[in-house]
This record gives sequence, structure tokens and C-alpha cells, in this order.
Amino acid sequence: MSDLKKLVILGAGTGGTLAANRLRKKYKRDKLQIDIVDQNNQHVYQPGLLFIPFGLTDPDDIVRKRDRQLHKGINYHQTAISSVDVDANSVSLEDGSSLQYDVLLIATGAVLQPEETEGLTGPGWMETVFTFYDMEGSTALAEKFDDFESGHLVINVIDMPIKCPVAPLEFAFLADWYFTDKGVRDDVKITYVTPLDGAFTKPTASATLSSLLEEKNIDLVTEFNTGEVDGEACKLIGYDGTEIDFDIAVVIPLHGGAEYVNNSPDLGDELGFIPTDNATLQSKVRPNIFVLGDAADLPASKAGSVTHFEGEVLVENMERFLDGREPDVEFDGHANCFIETGFSKALLIDFNYENEPVTGHYPGLIGLPLLKESRANHLGKLMFQSFYWHGLLPGRDIPGIGPNMPKSGKKQPVSS
Repeated sequence: MSDLKKLVILGAGTGGTLAANRLRKKYKRDKLQIDIVDQNNQHVYQPGLLFIPFGLTDPDDIVRKRDRQLHKGINYHQTAISSVDVDANSVSLEDGSSLQYDVLLIATGAVLQPEETEGLTGPGWMETVFTFYDMEGSTALAEKFDDFESGHLVINVIDMPIKCPVAPLEFAFLADWYFTDKGVRDDVKITYVTPLDGAFTKPTASATLSSLLEEKNIDLVTEFNTGEVDGEACKLIGYDGTEIDFDIAVVIPLHGGAEYVNNSPDLGDELGFIPTDNATLQSKVRPNIFVLGDAADLPASKAGSVTHFEGEVLVENMERFLDGREPDVEFDGHANCFIETGFSKALLIDFNYENEPVTGHYPGLIGLPLLKESRANHLGKLMFQSFYWHGLLPGRDIPGIGPNMPKSGKKQPVSS
């Protein structure tokens, strides 16, 4: 009787790819069959979408073939997912085939849902109203900005959660830099509009980022709940009737889980995310289902760094499960984010479920400065793209950097 186990991974993005590669290295092919599914063969380095509108990178530089990122011995299926039957341990695919699994890993991320906001994709879409969260919107913005020399630029987050929560702020900072370099900054008003009560979710970082917005003469509008986007009249309209005029609106749409989740009984919550144990990354749906990255309902940032740190914990816990043991390795919610602030500088924040971003250095007493603008942080962000393709996705460890948030080098607040 064969002791071959079947692992199916849904999603060949950051999480699915790194997990597949790590597990392929740990298990021989006669012990673990790995099948991974995605609807297209275009792996986009998503942090690069931020840079395209400002001419800081080119679309061709941030896209590679998904199947080329996978180690040998991993079966790649290019088709959309129809549904998951959690009782039959089966995945139905849109090409008519199905995959049986002993263990399922869901890594299908978060999906943009612009159609959920009234008017957003109506008249004016990709003319006066854009998003930089996908390739189409990012490249369209690059063309729009070429000819834009005066007017009101509004960056609007519809609601949380979103992928990379700091990216809209980075967009505002880079726009300030871009229009300054272009010599028209005095003629371009920039406003950052958020449903939050501050610039960011974490109070300490929010205070720092709010100060930066003020320094750069970027207006901040908080607690604005967008009910409608009128691209013809060029207005954001809040649920309370408040209006904000714009010449260009850069909108970060609502996010939800992948469509197949809603077609799969007992799999996801009302937003299409998968109920997941915050520590072990084992789903609360069935013990043989694990979740990695933005697809989970964790109270952690939906950011690439989180997926990276989760990946090490997840692989260990999946190993334990495959070996008949209880998953007991714990993820602490660790996230770190480079925040581009323009003029070849960036901030770095590092935090987890329990600890807010603080000052100091990362990853230890000597390292990159935290909550402080520096050129070193900017260079760190640029260098990460190479590490992403050559280190993170292949499943390599980073010497000296583990999944849990390091405490050394940080200036912890004094307890009252």
C-alpha cells in the first residue's frame, strides 16, 4: 500500500510558490505529490506596481512566468478554480478536471472588488479614476501622469483590509516627489483620503506618517467612508453626503477572497477569506486545510513580508501534520514594511500581533533604522526585488532573520 500523500496548493503567487518549493525540497516525490493551481501564468512582483506610474520601473521588469518559479517535481495546472468540497477532499477546476488531496493549502490571496463600490468602474474609469493595484491601472496612470501638470490628485482607500496597507501612503509620497521633479508641484494639490481615524492603523506609525504628510503639503482627510465614485462629475461621495472633488482619483478598491471561495460551502467567511488559526495557520474549517498569505482572515497586514514570515511556520506545521503530529509552531504576526517617502528615501516599520512599530534598528542593534527616513531603507526596498525572485520564492532561508519579530535593537516604550 502506497504511503504517497497528495498536497494541492491553490494559488501560485508569493505564498503558494514559496511553500511549494520549500516542501518539494523536504519531501521526495514518492512521499509527497505536489499540485499547484493558478488561473494564469503571469507572476507579478506586486510591490513594483507602485513604481510604474512614476516611471521608476517597467512592466516587463516585474513579471515572470509562474511555472518557471517552481522547482522540478511540482505539477502546475493553469486553470481557474471552480470550488472546493471540504468533505470530499476535492478541488473542482474550470477546465473540467478535479484534484483529490490529503492536504490542501489555500494561497489565492485577496482580490480587488471595484464593482462593489457604486460608480467606481462606471464613466471615467481609467480616464479620471484609476487604481495602481493592478497592471492595467498602474500603466494607465503612467500615461495620465505624463500630461498632468495641474489639478487635484486624490488618493482614496475605500475600506480595509487591503493588500499592503502602506502602499497608498507610498503613492502619495512618490507623487509629491514626481511632481516636484517635474516642476509643477505647486500646481498639483494632493489629498490622502482614508476611512481610518489616522494615516495608518498603528498609532505610533500613524503619528509619524501624518507628520510626513504635513511636511510634504499633502492634505489628510480621515474617517471618510466612500459610498460612490462619480468619474464624470469628478467627485468622491461619502455615505454621509460629504463630497470631495478631484481631477484624478487613485482609488484602492474593496478587497475580498477569491470567487471560488463563495462557491465552496463551509470554506470562507462573508468576505471570502478563510477562518484560520492566528498562530498555527491551520484553517478552522478542516484540520487538513492550511492557509497562507492574504487569503487568511488573520489580524495581520496583508503584505508580502507577512507571507514570507508565515511561510516558515506554515511549512513546519504542515510537516508535522503530514507526519501525524499536531501543528504547534506559532506565528506571531510579524510584519515589516519599507515605506517609500520620495526623494530616494524610505521608512521601515517592524511589528507583530502584540507589538507596535517602534524606533531603533532592524534586525538587531545594528541594522536599518526604524521609523526614520533614510536612503539605506530606500536601497533596501529596491534590493528586495532581486531577493524576492532569487531567495524568497525558491524557498531559501535568510541567515539571521527568522519568522518571529526580533526584540533586540528596538527602543521599547517605557511601561507606565
